[in-house]
Amino acid sequence: MSGAPVVVGVGAGRGVPVSEVLELIAAARTAAGCAHRPLAALATVAAKADEPGLVGAARRLGVPLWSYPAGALAAVGVPAPSGAAAAAVGTPSVAEAAALLAAGPGGQLLAGKRKSAPRGRPARATCALAVPGSNG
Repeated sequence: MSGAPVVVGVGAGRGVPVSEVLELIAAARTAAGCAHRPLAALATVAAKADEPGLVGAARRLGVPLWSYPAGALAAVGVPAPSGAAAAAVGTPSVAEAAALLAAGPGGQLLAGKRKSAPRGRPARATCALAVPGSNG
C-alpha cells in the first residue's frame, strides 16, 4: 500500500540522545521516500524499552513504543543480522526484526538497517522501516 503507516524498528546504545534517534528516523524516512507517510509506532527489544532516548523519541513523534522479547526478535529472519546485537541483547537483529514484528504478519521492510551518523562519535542508534503486508 502506498500510503500505509510506517513502523520504525529501533536499536539503541545506552544513553543515546533523543535528537540522534529523531535525526536517524527522519533521514531513513527521507531516503526511503516515505517521509510523507504517517508513523504507526516505534518498536525495539524489551531490554531497551526504558531507554530514555527511545522513550523520548516516541513521545516527540506522538507514537507508542512497542517492545518485544529478544527471543521473539531472534526468530525473525532479517537481511542484516549483527553479532554485536546478539552479544549485547540476545538477538542478531533489533531494528529490522522489531520493525517486521510490529508490522504484523506479511510485513515488509521498506528500508533495512541504517546507523545513525552523529558528528565526532560512534553511532548509538539503528533503525529500519516496515509496513504491514497487504492481506488481500
